[in-house]
Amino acid sequence: MPSTEPRGPRQIARAFKWSMQGLRAAWRHEASFRLEGYLFVILCPLGLWLGHGAVEKAILVGSLVLVLSAELLNSAVEAIVDKTTPEFHELAGRAKDMGSAAV
Repeated sequence: MPSTEPRGPRQIARAFKWSMQGLRAAWRHEASFRLEGYLFVILCPLGLWLGHGAVEKAILVGSLVLVLSAELLNSAVEAIVDKTTPEFHELAGRAKDMGSAAV
């Protein structure tokens, strides 16, 4: 059951802290995330420079952000699959492949 207490600065600060922990873990443990992070640093300014108008710039940069978000979700799926099924299983492999395809 969801909490009915209002979100205050303390809850928002805790949620932000947990999100930063997740980003640090992805950076530390996921080579694909690091590669996509490096590409983001290169391609984001390029997208801002090449985009004609605010909408094009938002689409170009937004697509890069979506790739990073999809990689985080894929990494989460892979981590939980590896935790629950250390040996090879067809369904586990399929779940990991689908997560990779989403990226």
